[in-house]
Amino acid sequence: MSRTPAQAAAVAAVTGAWGRETLPADDGEPSHPGRADALYVPVRPCTCGFALRVFRTPLGGRTAVAFTSRRLLTDCLGRDVPSVRLALPAVRALAAPLGVGLVQVDPQLTAPAARPSDEDAPPVLPAFPG
Repeated sequence: MSRTPAQAAAVAAVTGAWGRETLPADDGEPSHPGRADALYVPVRPCTCGFALRVFRTPLGGRTAVAFTSRRLLTDCLGRDVPSVRLALPAVRALAAPLGVGLVQVDPQLTAPAARPSDEDAPPVLPAFPG
């Protein structure tokens, strides 16, 4: 199977050198010390396979999201949302070229778009889950 460099980096970040889906205990994220598991990241189908879904904060900023369990993802975004398992550094690496510097882990609330006529607008997520 042929992979793009971004796909290969994401797979390498998740599986590591020994094929395990874990990260070192310190992933460099101060708000999540000790997180070692791969996260569930919502994606959308595109011509090359899947692309990272980007959301908006209440103030309009762009953010990527990741969830520590499939249940939390479905509770927040619904059952039919496709997802992949990625390590937090891989999510950041995929979001950075899109100009997205914020990655929210386990956001809890969503709201419909402010303007229902704007169907292409991504869902709104809280700036700080609480």
